[in-house]
Amino acid sequence: MELNESITALKALAQDTRLALYRMLVQAGPEGLSVGALAARLRVPDSTLSAHLRVLRAAGLVRDERRGRVIQCRADFAHMDALLAYLTENCCAGAGACAIPATCKPQSASRANRHETLPRTRQRR
Repeated sequence: MELNESITALKALAQDTRLALYRMLVQAGPEGLSVGALAARLRVPDSTLSAHLRVLRAAGLVRDERRGRVIQCRADFAHMDALLAYLTENCCAGAGACAIPATCKPQSASRANRHETLPRTRQRR
């Protein structure tokens, strides 16, 4: 992955709704989710969802496919893997084995399966 490609992908993910959308698609796996299911889960208007999907698509992070009247979206896992490889290629100065392996591993399944669409704000008392 090239520098400009990684910057485009990171910029696409640097927005709370798009990041939540992308995480949903990653959690859904290769089958992905329909645009209708995404809109219902995120509780955003169709036009807003379309705009967010367009940004993620342009960054190469999301692919979609028409199935009759339904548009099925899925994360592009190869592109995600390339971005992660680019970000970690010099982890621990490029050593074969990372000195801090926990930093390069995904979080536990229980945490990974939890999904929050938007960050929660603390309420004042």
